[in-house]
Amino acid sequence: MPGPPPDTPFDATRAVLEAAVESRATPAVAIEVGRRAGALWTAAFGRLSYDAASPPAAATTVFDLASLTKVIATTSLAMRHSAAGRLDLEAPLARYLAGWDEGDRRRITIRHLLDHSSGLPAHARLWREAQGRAGYARALAALPLEAEPGVRSVYSDVGFMLLGFVLEDVAGEPLASQMHALAAELGLGALTYLPPDSWRDITAPTEVDPWRGRLLIGEVHDENAAALGGAAGHSGLFGTVDAVGRFAQAMLAALAGDGQRLASLPLAAEFARPSQVPGSSRALGWDTMRPTSSCGTRLSASAIGHTGFTGTSLWIDPAQDVYVALLSNRVHPTREHVAFRAVRPRVHDAVIEDLSSLPRTS
Repeated sequence: MPGPPPDTPFDATRAVLEAAVESRATPAVAIEVGRRAGALWTAAFGRLSYDAASPPAAATTVFDLASLTKVIATTSLAMRHSAAGRLDLEAPLARYLAGWDEGDRRRITIRHLLDHSSGLPAHARLWREAQGRAGYARALAALPLEAEPGVRSVYSDVGFMLLGFVLEDVAGEPLASQMHALAAELGLGALTYLPPDSWRDITAPTEVDPWRGRLLIGEVHDENAAALGGAAGHSGLFGTVDAVGRFAQAMLAALAGDGQRLASLPLAAEFARPSQVPGSSRALGWDTMRPTSSCGTRLSASAIGHTGFTGTSLWIDPAQDVYVALLSNRVHPTREHVAFRAVRPRVHDAVIEDLSSLPRTS
């Protein structure tokens, strides 16, 4: 695609991403940097696949957001239901789901699920033996705990699958329809579970999946999410970098007490507050700033963020009033393609370098 004029801002960040595409760390990548008041810079690099005839990446390219689902959908809906009194963060999981009322399992709370301290395993390869919510509910309830609840933090897809079930039950409607309503209310644009067929031509492909025997385009990459019908608490959202940026603006506004479109300031602050679990980097749903994290070394200590397995990330820094939405399809054509992971911290450090040369207008 045509290059930018020489005086375009974010030159350091642009150089990092151009090098990433040139070195084949990912076929496609899109980025948006912005503040609470709106986007400052949106750009895309590469092509949707390594085929020379593949369309160029664009700001309108749709990506499988993978585990960004955990914060954009599940954590946000948990905030909403907590504010409405439908969800008690301190309540045991057994209040909401059957099969969790024996032994140490009865001590697992909603808060434990959100801050990844439930003692549940990180992952469970259930898609070959379970299908749909009922099958997964039985399989998940049979998983042994790996630690006592509240003792240590282990990032767990399993915990967020269960949160997805809880949110469906307290709302009385599927996750997909809840997220559709939230996205419409916040004006997020192109962000949804179960993307329509009309998005296929602008969607970045992920993996050539041996389980499903095909290249995945507009079909959730995560196998457990696929077996759950494509919409789950841990994965399933698709969207553009602009949509993820609009969500980040709403979260920044909540953390600044600037209206209550997403959440009140006290509630947003509670969800962004680091966990008290020893050795944990987690907040409620979110990860927090660490020098070894994907956000690099130059964000503030109050920054929160998350990554997604397909090559996505979102970092929000309320102290500096900045967000960075970074979307790629680094798993194309295979998940063994891991070079993009080293690109993320360099991108965020370059963003802060570039921002230092821009005048503040908001």
